[in-house]
Amino acid sequence: MPQELNATARWLTLSAAFLGWMLDGVEQAIFPLIARPALQQMLAVRGDREVGAWMGYLTAFFLIGAAAGGVVFGWLGDKIGRVRAMAFSILVYSVFTGVCYFAHAPWQLAVFRVIAALGMGGQWSLGVALVMETWPERHRPMLAGAIGASANAGYLLIGWIAYCFPVTGNSWRWLMLVGAAPAILTFLIRLYVPESPRWEEAVAAAEGHSHPLREVFRYPALRHTALAVTLASVVLIGTWGSVQWIPLWADKLTNGADPAAKAVTTMLLAVGAIIGCFIGALCGKLGRRPAYCGLCLASYALCWALFHGVTTYGLSFKVLAFLVGAMTASFYGWLPLYLPELFPTRIRATAQGISYNFGRILAAVGAIGAGQLVGYYSGSYARMGLTITLVYLIGALVIWAAPETRGKPLPA
Repeated sequence: MPQELNATARWLTLSAAFLGWMLDGVEQAIFPLIARPALQQMLAVRGDREVGAWMGYLTAFFLIGAAAGGVVFGWLGDKIGRVRAMAFSILVYSVFTGVCYFAHAPWQLAVFRVIAALGMGGQWSLGVALVMETWPERHRPMLAGAIGASANAGYLLIGWIAYCFPVTGNSWRWLMLVGAAPAILTFLIRLYVPESPRWEEAVAAAEGHSHPLREVFRYPALRHTALAVTLASVVLIGTWGSVQWIPLWADKLTNGADPAAKAVTTMLLAVGAIIGCFIGALCGKLGRRPAYCGLCLASYALCWALFHGVTTYGLSFKVLAFLVGAMTASFYGWLPLYLPELFPTRIRATAQGISYNFGRILAAVGAIGAGQLVGYYSGSYARMGLTITLVYLIGALVIWAAPETRGKPLPA
Protein backbone atom coordinates (compact mmCIF):
# COMPACT_ATOMS: atom_id res chain seq x y z
CA MET A 1 0.00 0.00 0.00
CA PRO A 2 1.32 3.49 -0.86
CA GLN A 3 2.20 5.76 2.03
CA GLU A 4 -0.65 8.17 2.80
CA LEU A 5 -0.32 11.91 3.38
CA ASN A 6 -1.73 13.46 6.54
CA ALA A 7 -4.85 15.62 6.40
CA THR A 8 -2.95 18.92 6.18
CA ALA A 9 -0.82 17.69 3.29
CA ARG A 10 -3.89 16.39 1.45
CA TRP A 11 -5.64 19.75 1.77
CA LEU A 12 -2.53 21.46 0.42
CA THR A 13 -2.57 19.24 -2.67
CA LEU A 14 -6.28 19.93 -3.21
CA SER A 15 -5.79 23.67 -2.73
CA ALA A 16 -2.92 23.72 -5.23
CA ALA A 17 -4.92 21.80 -7.84
CA PHE A 18 -8.06 23.88 -7.23
CA LEU A 19 -6.24 27.23 -7.47
CA GLY A 20 -4.13 26.17 -10.44
CA TRP A 21 -7.19 25.05 -12.43
CA MET A 22 -9.29 28.01 -11.22
CA LEU A 23 -6.69 30.47 -12.47
CA ASP A 24 -6.45 28.44 -15.66
CA GLY A 25 -10.19 29.13 -15.97
CA VAL A 26 -9.48 32.85 -15.54
CA GLU A 27 -7.05 32.68 -18.47
CA GLN A 28 -9.55 30.79 -20.65
CA ALA A 29 -12.45 33.11 -19.84
CA ILE A 30 -10.53 36.28 -20.61
CA PHE A 31 -10.49 35.79 -24.36
CA PRO A 32 -14.24 35.45 -25.03
CA LEU A 33 -14.65 38.70 -23.07
CA ILE A 34 -12.05 40.70 -24.97
CA ALA A 35 -12.24 38.96 -28.37
CA ARG A 36 -14.98 40.94 -30.10
CA PRO A 37 -13.90 44.47 -29.04
CA ALA A 38 -10.19 43.63 -29.45
CA LEU A 39 -10.59 42.13 -32.92
CA GLN A 40 -12.90 44.92 -34.05
CA GLN A 41 -10.24 47.40 -32.95
CA MET A 42 -7.34 45.54 -34.55
CA LEU A 43 -9.18 44.81 -37.81
CA ALA A 44 -10.92 48.22 -37.92
CA VAL A 45 -14.31 46.57 -38.60
CA ARG A 46 -17.72 46.55 -36.94
CA GLY A 47 -19.26 43.40 -38.47
CA ASP A 48 -19.03 39.82 -37.20
CA ARG A 49 -18.03 37.98 -40.36
CA GLU A 50 -14.33 38.88 -40.02
CA VAL A 51 -14.44 38.74 -36.21
CA GLY A 52 -16.01 35.26 -36.28
CA ALA A 53 -13.35 33.93 -38.64
CA TRP A 54 -10.47 35.29 -36.51
CA MET A 55 -12.14 34.10 -33.31
CA GLY A 56 -12.20 30.61 -34.81
CA TYR A 57 -8.53 30.72 -35.76
CA LEU A 58 -7.41 32.17 -32.41
CA THR A 59 -9.43 29.61 -30.49
CA ALA A 60 -7.95 26.85 -32.62
CA PHE A 61 -4.38 28.08 -32.05
CA PHE A 62 -5.06 28.21 -28.32
CA LEU A 63 -6.42 24.66 -28.29
CA ILE A 64 -3.50 23.28 -30.31
CA GLY A 65 -1.07 24.96 -27.91
CA ALA A 66 -3.00 23.54 -24.95
CA ALA A 67 -2.92 20.09 -26.51
CA ALA A 68 0.84 20.25 -26.95
CA GLY A 69 1.23 21.58 -23.41
CA GLY A 70 -0.93 18.80 -22.03
CA VAL A 71 1.32 16.16 -23.57
CA VAL A 72 4.55 17.92 -22.55
CA PHE A 73 3.54 18.76 -18.99
CA GLY A 74 1.74 15.44 -18.50
CA TRP A 75 4.98 13.68 -19.47
CA LEU A 76 6.95 15.99 -17.17
CA GLY A 77 4.52 15.16 -14.35
CA ASP A 78 5.32 11.46 -14.74
CA LYS A 79 9.06 12.12 -15.02
CA ILE A 80 9.87 14.90 -12.52
CA GLY A 81 6.78 14.91 -10.31
CA ARG A 82 3.27 16.37 -10.29
CA VAL A 83 4.15 19.39 -8.13
CA ARG A 84 7.20 20.70 -9.97
CA ALA A 85 5.54 20.31 -13.36
CA MET A 86 2.40 22.08 -12.08
CA ALA A 87 4.36 25.09 -10.81
CA PHE A 88 6.20 25.43 -14.13
CA SER A 89 2.98 25.24 -16.16
CA ILE A 90 1.33 28.00 -14.10
CA LEU A 91 4.35 30.24 -14.60
CA VAL A 92 4.22 29.79 -18.39
CA TYR A 93 0.52 30.56 -18.82
CA SER A 94 0.62 33.53 -16.45
CA VAL A 95 3.54 35.32 -18.06
CA PHE A 96 2.37 34.94 -21.65
CA THR A 97 -1.22 35.92 -20.91
CA GLY A 98 0.19 39.16 -19.51
CA VAL A 99 2.31 39.63 -22.64
CA CYS A 100 -0.93 39.74 -24.70
CA TYR A 101 -1.26 43.30 -23.38
CA PHE A 102 1.30 44.34 -26.00
CA ALA A 103 -0.44 42.71 -29.01
CA HIS A 104 -1.44 45.06 -31.84
CA ALA A 105 -2.48 42.55 -34.50
CA PRO A 106 -4.51 39.31 -34.44
CA TRP A 107 -1.44 37.23 -35.40
CA GLN A 108 0.41 38.59 -32.36
CA LEU A 109 -2.47 37.56 -30.12
CA ALA A 110 -2.30 34.13 -31.72
CA VAL A 111 1.43 33.71 -30.99
CA PHE A 112 1.17 34.83 -27.35
CA ARG A 113 -1.95 32.74 -26.76
CA VAL A 114 -0.31 29.61 -28.16
CA ILE A 115 2.63 29.93 -25.75
CA ALA A 116 0.31 30.68 -22.81
CA ALA A 117 -1.78 27.68 -23.81
CA LEU A 118 1.23 25.38 -23.45
CA GLY A 119 1.13 26.03 -19.71
CA MET A 120 -2.66 25.90 -19.45
CA GLY A 121 -2.74 22.51 -21.15
CA GLY A 122 -0.78 20.84 -18.37
CA GLN A 123 -2.88 21.97 -15.43
CA TRP A 124 -5.81 19.61 -15.77
CA SER A 125 -3.92 16.31 -16.00
CA LEU A 126 -1.40 17.29 -13.31
CA GLY A 127 -4.00 18.54 -10.83
CA VAL A 128 -6.28 15.53 -11.32
CA ALA A 129 -3.40 13.06 -10.94
CA LEU A 130 -2.08 14.78 -7.80
CA VAL A 131 -5.44 14.95 -6.01
CA MET A 132 -6.72 11.51 -6.97
CA GLU A 133 -3.45 9.91 -5.85
CA THR A 134 -3.29 11.66 -2.46
CA TRP A 135 -6.90 11.42 -1.23
CA PRO A 136 -8.81 8.30 -0.13
CA GLU A 137 -10.89 6.74 -2.87
CA ARG A 138 -14.20 7.31 -1.07
CA HIS A 139 -13.78 11.07 -1.63
CA ARG A 140 -13.16 10.86 -5.36
CA PRO A 141 -16.66 11.84 -6.64
CA MET A 142 -16.77 15.08 -4.63
CA LEU A 143 -13.12 15.83 -5.46
CA ALA A 144 -13.87 15.35 -9.15
CA GLY A 145 -16.72 17.84 -8.85
CA ALA A 146 -14.50 20.32 -7.01
CA ILE A 147 -11.73 20.11 -9.61
CA GLY A 148 -14.21 20.53 -12.44
CA ALA A 149 -15.87 23.46 -10.69
CA SER A 150 -12.59 25.24 -10.01
CA ALA A 151 -12.05 26.41 -13.60
CA ASN A 152 -15.58 27.74 -13.65
CA ALA A 153 -14.94 29.60 -10.42
CA GLY A 154 -12.22 31.31 -12.46
CA TYR A 155 -14.77 32.11 -15.16
CA LEU A 156 -17.06 33.59 -12.53
CA LEU A 157 -14.25 35.67 -11.04
CA ILE A 158 -13.17 37.22 -14.34
CA GLY A 159 -16.81 37.74 -15.36
CA TRP A 160 -17.42 39.68 -12.15
CA ILE A 161 -14.30 41.79 -12.75
CA ALA A 162 -15.43 42.54 -16.30
CA TYR A 163 -18.91 43.44 -15.02
CA CYS A 164 -17.45 45.95 -12.56
CA PHE A 165 -15.06 47.32 -15.19
CA PRO A 166 -16.75 46.87 -18.62
CA VAL A 167 -14.53 45.68 -21.46
CA THR A 168 -14.62 47.87 -24.58
CA GLY A 169 -12.42 48.44 -27.62
CA ASN A 170 -10.44 50.99 -25.64
CA SER A 171 -10.13 49.10 -22.36
CA TRP A 172 -9.57 45.42 -23.11
CA ARG A 173 -5.78 45.38 -22.60
CA TRP A 174 -5.84 45.80 -18.83
CA LEU A 175 -7.66 42.47 -18.50
CA MET A 176 -4.63 40.68 -19.92
CA LEU A 177 -2.53 42.03 -17.04
CA VAL A 178 -4.99 40.45 -14.60
CA GLY A 179 -4.10 37.15 -16.25
CA ALA A 180 -0.45 37.52 -15.21
CA ALA A 181 -1.29 37.42 -11.47
CA PRO A 182 -1.25 33.58 -11.09
CA ALA A 183 2.55 33.60 -11.44
CA ILE A 184 2.69 34.26 -7.68
CA LEU A 185 1.07 30.87 -7.04
CA THR A 186 4.07 29.00 -8.48
CA PHE A 187 6.31 29.97 -5.57
CA LEU A 188 3.72 28.92 -2.97
CA ILE A 189 3.26 25.55 -4.63
CA ARG A 190 6.97 24.82 -4.68
CA LEU A 191 7.34 25.83 -1.02
CA TYR A 192 4.38 24.09 0.60
CA VAL A 193 2.75 21.39 -1.56
CA PRO A 194 3.94 17.77 -1.03
CA GLU A 195 4.53 15.35 -3.87
CA SER A 196 2.27 12.34 -4.54
CA PRO A 197 3.51 9.27 -2.60
CA ARG A 198 1.93 7.01 -5.23
CA TRP A 199 4.05 8.68 -7.91
CA GLU A 200 7.21 8.42 -5.81
CA GLU A 201 6.64 4.72 -5.20
CA ALA A 202 5.82 4.08 -8.87
CA VAL A 203 9.04 5.82 -9.93
CA ALA A 204 11.07 3.82 -7.41
CA ALA A 205 9.50 0.55 -8.60
CA ALA A 206 10.24 1.40 -12.26
CA GLU A 207 13.94 1.92 -11.43
CA GLY A 208 14.42 4.35 -14.29
CA HIS A 209 12.81 2.06 -16.90
CA SER A 210 9.46 3.86 -17.16
CA HIS A 211 8.55 5.18 -20.61
CA PRO A 212 5.04 6.63 -20.11
CA LEU A 213 4.71 8.28 -23.54
CA ARG A 214 5.59 5.03 -25.30
CA GLU A 215 3.35 2.90 -23.10
CA VAL A 216 0.26 5.07 -23.63
CA PHE A 217 0.27 4.15 -27.33
CA ARG A 218 0.88 0.43 -26.86
CA TYR A 219 -1.44 -2.44 -25.99
CA PRO A 220 -3.20 -2.71 -23.53
CA ALA A 221 -3.33 1.03 -22.73
CA LEU A 222 -3.94 2.06 -26.37
CA ARG A 223 -7.63 1.06 -26.39
CA HIS A 224 -8.33 3.11 -23.28
CA THR A 225 -6.35 6.02 -24.71
CA ALA A 226 -8.42 6.02 -27.90
CA LEU A 227 -11.70 5.91 -25.97
CA ALA A 228 -10.59 8.65 -23.57
CA VAL A 229 -9.58 10.87 -26.50
CA THR A 230 -12.97 10.40 -28.13
CA LEU A 231 -14.99 11.07 -24.98
CA ALA A 232 -12.97 14.17 -24.12
CA SER A 233 -13.21 15.40 -27.72
CA VAL A 234 -17.01 15.38 -27.66
CA VAL A 235 -16.99 17.50 -24.52
CA LEU A 236 -14.35 19.94 -25.74
CA ILE A 237 -15.83 20.40 -29.21
CA GLY A 238 -19.18 21.23 -27.61
CA THR A 239 -17.55 23.74 -25.27
CA TRP A 240 -15.04 25.44 -27.56
CA GLY A 241 -16.97 25.15 -30.79
CA SER A 242 -20.23 26.47 -29.37
CA VAL A 243 -20.65 27.35 -25.68
CA GLN A 244 -17.55 29.57 -25.56
CA TRP A 245 -19.12 31.73 -28.27
CA ILE A 246 -22.23 32.60 -26.25
CA PRO A 247 -20.71 35.80 -24.73
CA LEU A 248 -19.89 37.00 -28.27
CA TRP A 249 -23.46 36.25 -29.27
CA ALA A 250 -24.73 38.31 -26.30
CA ASP A 251 -22.55 41.20 -27.43
CA LYS A 252 -24.00 40.96 -30.93
CA LEU A 253 -27.61 40.75 -29.70
CA THR A 254 -27.09 44.07 -27.88
CA ASN A 255 -25.20 45.56 -30.85
CA GLY A 256 -22.28 46.21 -28.51
CA ALA A 257 -24.32 48.91 -26.75
CA ASP A 258 -24.29 47.03 -23.43
CA PRO A 259 -20.67 46.00 -22.65
CA ALA A 260 -21.88 44.35 -19.43
CA ALA A 261 -23.98 41.82 -21.39
CA LYS A 262 -21.04 39.59 -22.20
CA ALA A 263 -19.79 39.79 -18.60
CA VAL A 264 -23.23 38.85 -17.24
CA THR A 265 -23.41 35.98 -19.73
CA THR A 266 -19.97 34.76 -18.68
CA MET A 267 -21.02 34.82 -15.01
CA LEU A 268 -24.27 32.97 -15.71
CA LEU A 269 -22.41 30.31 -17.67
CA ALA A 270 -19.85 30.04 -14.87
CA VAL A 271 -22.34 29.77 -12.00
CA GLY A 272 -24.24 27.13 -13.94
CA ALA A 273 -21.00 25.32 -14.70
CA ILE A 274 -19.90 25.23 -11.05
CA ILE A 275 -23.17 23.52 -10.14
CA GLY A 276 -22.97 21.31 -13.22
CA CYS A 277 -19.55 19.93 -12.34
CA PHE A 278 -20.87 18.50 -9.08
CA ILE A 279 -23.92 17.15 -10.93
CA GLY A 280 -21.61 15.35 -13.36
CA ALA A 281 -19.48 13.86 -10.60
CA LEU A 282 -22.49 12.74 -8.56
CA CYS A 283 -24.23 11.26 -11.61
CA GLY A 284 -21.08 9.22 -12.16
CA LYS A 285 -21.86 7.34 -8.95
CA LEU A 286 -24.89 5.84 -10.70
CA GLY A 287 -22.62 4.38 -13.39
CA ARG A 288 -19.99 6.05 -15.56
CA ARG A 289 -21.55 5.07 -18.89
CA PRO A 290 -25.23 5.93 -18.26
CA ALA A 291 -24.15 9.22 -16.66
CA TYR A 292 -22.16 10.32 -19.72
CA CYS A 293 -24.94 9.28 -22.11
CA GLY A 294 -27.58 11.16 -20.13
CA LEU A 295 -25.44 14.27 -19.86
CA CYS A 296 -24.89 14.25 -23.63
CA LEU A 297 -28.60 14.05 -24.36
CA ALA A 298 -29.48 16.75 -21.82
CA SER A 299 -26.72 19.05 -23.14
CA TYR A 300 -27.97 18.75 -26.70
CA ALA A 301 -31.58 19.41 -25.68
CA LEU A 302 -30.72 22.59 -23.77
CA CYS A 303 -28.39 23.89 -26.49
CA TRP A 304 -31.13 23.31 -29.05
CA ALA A 305 -33.58 25.28 -26.89
CA LEU A 306 -31.14 28.20 -26.55
CA PHE A 307 -29.88 28.43 -30.12
CA HIS A 308 -33.20 27.65 -31.77
CA GLY A 309 -35.61 29.43 -29.48
CA VAL A 310 -33.91 32.71 -28.48
CA THR A 311 -33.46 35.76 -30.70
CA THR A 312 -33.03 38.61 -28.17
CA TYR A 313 -30.90 39.26 -25.11
CA GLY A 314 -33.36 39.03 -22.23
CA LEU A 315 -34.62 36.77 -19.46
CA SER A 316 -35.02 33.68 -21.67
CA PHE A 317 -31.47 34.09 -22.95
CA LYS A 318 -30.08 34.40 -19.42
CA VAL A 319 -32.00 31.44 -17.98
CA LEU A 320 -31.06 29.15 -20.85
CA ALA A 321 -27.42 30.33 -20.78
CA PHE A 322 -27.32 29.35 -17.10
CA LEU A 323 -28.82 25.92 -17.81
CA VAL A 324 -26.56 25.33 -20.82
CA GLY A 325 -23.56 26.31 -18.71
CA ALA A 326 -24.58 23.81 -16.04
CA MET A 327 -25.25 20.86 -18.29
CA THR A 328 -22.39 21.22 -20.79
CA ALA A 329 -19.90 21.73 -17.92
CA SER A 330 -21.14 18.67 -16.02
CA PHE A 331 -18.66 16.60 -18.04
CA TYR A 332 -15.80 18.43 -16.32
CA GLY A 333 -16.92 16.77 -13.09
CA TRP A 334 -17.31 13.41 -14.83
CA LEU A 335 -13.93 13.38 -16.63
CA PRO A 336 -11.76 13.77 -13.48
CA LEU A 337 -13.71 10.87 -11.99
CA TYR A 338 -13.46 8.54 -14.98
CA LEU A 339 -10.15 9.14 -16.76
CA PRO A 340 -7.90 8.31 -13.75
CA GLU A 341 -9.71 4.97 -13.50
CA LEU A 342 -8.51 3.95 -16.97
CA PHE A 343 -4.72 4.18 -16.45
CA PRO A 344 -2.07 2.93 -13.96
CA THR A 345 -0.10 5.39 -11.80
CA ARG A 346 3.14 5.23 -13.78
CA ILE A 347 1.47 6.64 -16.92
CA ARG A 348 -1.59 8.39 -15.46
CA ALA A 349 -0.55 12.03 -15.92
CA THR A 350 0.80 11.37 -19.42
CA ALA A 351 -2.28 9.42 -20.48
CA GLN A 352 -4.69 12.00 -19.08
CA GLY A 353 -2.71 14.81 -20.70
CA ILE A 354 -2.81 13.10 -24.08
CA SER A 355 -6.48 12.09 -23.81
CA TYR A 356 -7.79 15.44 -22.67
CA ASN A 357 -5.54 17.55 -24.85
CA PHE A 358 -5.75 15.50 -28.02
CA GLY A 359 -9.43 16.26 -27.59
CA ARG A 360 -8.42 19.90 -27.72
CA ILE A 361 -6.84 19.35 -31.15
CA LEU A 362 -10.14 18.02 -32.46
CA ALA A 363 -11.88 20.89 -30.69
CA ALA A 364 -9.52 23.26 -32.52
CA VAL A 365 -10.81 21.86 -35.80
CA GLY A 366 -14.32 22.41 -34.45
CA ALA A 367 -13.49 25.99 -33.50
CA ILE A 368 -12.17 26.77 -36.99
CA GLY A 369 -15.27 25.15 -38.42
CA ALA A 370 -17.43 27.22 -36.07
CA GLY A 371 -15.74 30.41 -37.25
CA GLN A 372 -16.32 29.43 -40.87
CA LEU A 373 -19.94 28.53 -40.10
CA VAL A 374 -20.53 31.97 -38.58
CA GLY A 375 -19.43 33.43 -41.92
CA TYR A 376 -21.43 30.87 -43.91
CA TYR A 377 -24.53 31.67 -41.84
CA SER A 378 -24.02 35.43 -42.41
CA GLY A 379 -22.80 36.16 -38.87
CA SER A 380 -25.34 33.94 -37.07
CA TYR A 381 -23.84 32.51 -33.88
CA ALA A 382 -27.12 30.70 -33.15
CA ARG A 383 -27.18 28.66 -36.37
CA MET A 384 -23.52 27.80 -35.87
CA GLY A 385 -24.30 26.59 -32.33
CA LEU A 386 -27.13 24.39 -33.55
CA THR A 387 -24.76 22.67 -35.97
CA ILE A 388 -21.77 22.16 -33.66
CA THR A 389 -23.76 20.81 -30.70
CA LEU A 390 -24.85 17.79 -32.74
CA VAL A 391 -21.56 16.33 -31.48
CA TYR A 392 -23.27 15.48 -28.17
CA LEU A 393 -25.41 12.90 -29.97
CA ILE A 394 -22.22 11.16 -31.12
CA GLY A 395 -20.98 11.05 -27.53
CA ALA A 396 -24.23 9.48 -26.34
CA LEU A 397 -23.49 6.51 -28.61
CA VAL A 398 -19.70 6.16 -28.23
CA ILE A 399 -19.75 5.88 -24.42
CA TRP A 400 -21.26 2.38 -24.60
CA ALA A 401 -17.99 1.09 -26.08
CA ALA A 402 -16.07 2.23 -22.96
CA PRO A 403 -15.55 0.08 -19.82
CA GLU A 404 -17.68 0.59 -16.71
CA THR A 405 -15.38 1.41 -13.76
CA ARG A 406 -17.82 2.36 -11.01
CA GLY A 407 -16.80 0.89 -7.65
CA LYS A 408 -13.33 -0.17 -8.80
CA PRO A 409 -10.09 1.18 -7.20
CA LEU A 410 -7.58 3.26 -9.13
CA PRO A 411 -5.19 1.00 -11.10
CA ALA A 412 -1.87 0.70 -9.24
